[in-house]
Amino acid sequence: MTTTDTDEALVRVDTVVGRAADGGWPGRLESARVDVLRLDQAEAQKSRLRKITEGGVEVAISLDRGMQLRDGDILLWDEARGAAIVARVDLNEVLVIDLSGLLGRPPERSMTTCVELGHALGNQHWPAVVKGTRVYVPLAVARAVMASVMKTHAFEGVTYEFVPGADVVPHLMPHEARRLFGAAEGHRHDDARGGGP
Repeated sequence: MTTTDTDEALVRVDTVVGRAADGGWPGRLESARVDVLRLDQAEAQKSRLRKITEGGVEVAISLDRGMQLRDGDILLWDEARGAAIVARVDLNEVLVIDLSGLLGRPPERSMTTCVELGHALGNQHWPAVVKGTRVYVPLAVARAVMASVMKTHAFEGVTYEFVPGADVVPHLMPHEARRLFGAAEGHRHDDARGGGP
């Protein structure tokens, strides 16, 4: 159950009340006092978390295992006060590599390209999630560096683009999102400690 008294020292959240963009919520929130719980991409993957909102309210999140918070999740709705707490998740961009151009090529050439691509990504220690003919790689270093690696290898029949992380999340299972965004956060931390971007 979600505690609905925002004046308490601690608000406990064990379920998501709704989504800010869905149903009748946009109208309700328009006239409400909305407090924001800002999360980075690693924090959004956790089912247990304690953090303070922008308005100074301490929130203890305890969700079912495997559940993750998404941008726009409503964590608290107090009808009497017209108050809400909404999660805002700041996700990094994702490099989306499209392999569908390999489908019409001879299988041997396609396999060679895929192995070379896997080697290049592994050589950079970039985590990746493969879904169908797409490979999702979180922004682990500067965008220009990742684009340079792709241009240097010039994989024939392979295209790529950078898209907002929020656009990728709906296509992922919770464990894939954790691997993609949680790993990127940890990897960037390691790079920063070593003097990288």
